[in-house]
Amino acid sequence: MTIDTATMISITEANQNFSKVAKLVDEHGTAVILKNNVPRYLVIDFSKAEKEKTASTEDMLAISERLIRQNREAYEVLAK
Repeated sequence: MTIDTATMISITEANQNFSKVAKLVDEHGTAVILKNNVPRYLVIDFSKAEKEKTASTEDMLAISERLIRQNREAYEVLAK
């Protein structure tokens, strides 16, 4: 995951000024809260989270094809 440095905020500042976190999310779609200078929490726009929750049809087809290729022998034995 690539993190935009413009969306990073310390946990202390987020605690004292949550409206700044909300503004970052409104402007960039996400905000990363740092704890001890390490990315720890991700705040994401709810509508974006809903979209990310479901896999696209293309993703599912690619996964299915990969599993079939990897397990072809097992599928052939089960088909008998």
